[in-house]
Amino acid sequence: MTARVPGRWVRRLASALLAGALLVPVGPSGSTKAHEEAATTSPAAGPRPAGPAGIPCGAGALLALRDPPATGEGVQALQHVLGDLGYDPGPADGIFGPRTAAAVRRLQEDHHLVADGAAGPRTWSALTEALRVLPRAPYDTPVPGTLEVAIDLSRFRLTVLVNGYPYRSYPVGIGTGRTPSPVGEWRVIHKAKNWGGGFGTRWLGLDVPWGIYGIHGTNQPGSIGRRASHGCIRMLNRHVEELYEIVPRGTRVVIFGQPVLSRRTLVQGHTGADVVEVQMRLRELGFYTGPIDGRFGPGTAAAVRALQKARGLKPTGIVRWETYKALGLTN
Repeated sequence: MTARVPGRWVRRLASALLAGALLVPVGPSGSTKAHEEAATTSPAAGPRPAGPAGIPCGAGALLALRDPPATGEGVQALQHVLGDLGYDPGPADGIFGPRTAAAVRRLQEDHHLVADGAAGPRTWSALTEALRVLPRAPYDTPVPGTLEVAIDLSRFRLTVLVNGYPYRSYPVGIGTGRTPSPVGEWRVIHKAKNWGGGFGTRWLGLDVPWGIYGIHGTNQPGSIGRRASHGCIRMLNRHVEELYEIVPRGTRVVIFGQPVLSRRTLVQGHTGADVVEVQMRLRELGFYTGPIDGRFGPGTAAAVRALQKARGLKPTGIVRWETYKALGLTN
């Protein structure tokens, strides 16, 4: 008989095992319209890989018209998502051209953003919110019971749980140290078939607010069981096709188990895996009850202030070294 896994095991494991994640963090949206789509990265993380691969899936990079144009799986994923939302970016060719920029502008207009056609932090967040309310397709028929997905990065393993019991388990490929998979608690908000290329035969998009991340197939089966992706979770095509039929939109997905190597100053407006880590630790210490969503909003800031006050620190709501120390996140 299969041993039952407690219903909240994933969250506890995430809190216990997560020492953090080496980040390529997206900084806060700017305080003025002129800068609200500016993205920042951690100097320790170094530049993103350049070359023929272009912008990778998962990248929270600023995508805009330029010469030569931005290319790569990240652009192709953006085009697929814009198309599914009805914004018609043209063919999903992985090239960020005028038609894709026009589709981004229409999305920005609908979400009351500066319509400059450049996809930065606020646009990524708007895409996530738009996908949340996308009507469910008829194939979203879950198996009976409460279903969750747990992805243990340290074991390269994705497990489907039904009512707390392991139901299916698959090997996966994950992000590298420079382009880590997004640790945290997410939801499946988008499903698509046959994007092709590096996405394989199925796509299950997650509501990560700082880029386009998902669980997908691959045309590189040798990458399964390795740190080889740009942040997305890779599966063998036959496995992701099975998962696609099991997992409906709205399913909770917990990703955990990857160590952290950087500590930037966090302020309200930041997004990233380091924010996820702080939220998890605040929850574990009893200061935070909100979502583990990687968004440093008012609720997270209030929890940080409460922690700081309880530890005799100035209650600024800003996470610097002394606050990381109070959280026990300096090792």
